[in-house]
Amino acid sequence: MPVQPSTHEDAYFAREEFRKLQEIERQQQEKPAQEEKKRLQELHYMCCPKCGMKLVEIDYKEIKIDKCTGCDGVWLDAGELEAVSKLEKSLADSLFSVFKK
Repeated sequence: MPVQPSTHEDAYFAREEFRKLQEIERQQQEKPAQEEKKRLQELHYMCCPKCGMKLVEIDYKEIKIDKCTGCDGVWLDAGELEAVSKLEKSLADSLFSVFKK
């Protein structure tokens, strides 16, 4: 005599099937998102967020500072502002004098 599955078993297998389909869908959406992120990074890498011109990297006291060739904007990467704030005042003043026109 065959055993009929209970409603709990049916619910369990339905949840498992949904979870598997959900994971497949997430993986399918993740790949185009990664490709788009890579494309945008290649398009905008080392470009000024303000005017779009190229950025030049200046190495000053082991701090790499990006300066725009167009608008003369100065851009810092993660952690670089903290590094600048830890410089002695005389070193910080000389750093800022590098960027004066």
